Amino acid sequence: QVQLTESGGGLVQAGGSLRLSCAASGRTFSSYNIGWFRQAPGKEREFVASITWTGGTTNYADAVKGRFAISRENAKNTVYLQMNSLKFEDTAVYSCAARPDYSNTYYLARTYGFWGQGTQVTVSS
Repeated sequence: QVQLTESGGGLVQAGGSLRLSCAASGRTFSSYNIGWFRQAPGKEREFVASITWTGGTTNYADAVKGRFAISRENAKNTVYLQMNSLKFEDTAVYSCAARPDYSNTYYLARTYGFWGQGTQVTVSS
């Protein structure tokens, strides 16, 4: 069992940066693979990035590749999403999620069993 709490969202101008944090409770956090997803108003939730429990493998959606970076500090039970060169279309509620295994379905929200409440990111144009 793991509980997730996101933070770091806010309002930023286009071209700016934000760093989101996903803090977890539970002694087994370091064994979970973590994904970031986002959902904009009127749109379906979409995959943003994921990282394996070792941090050795990361994956990114094409829309954020080269601009976003996911990382983790297991000693702090925290996963980060560094977002640079933000665009208006990055505006969404960002949520982190956890799953105990890793496979090529890392981009599917339904494969994650634990979710945070989300944090709002608003990019002004």
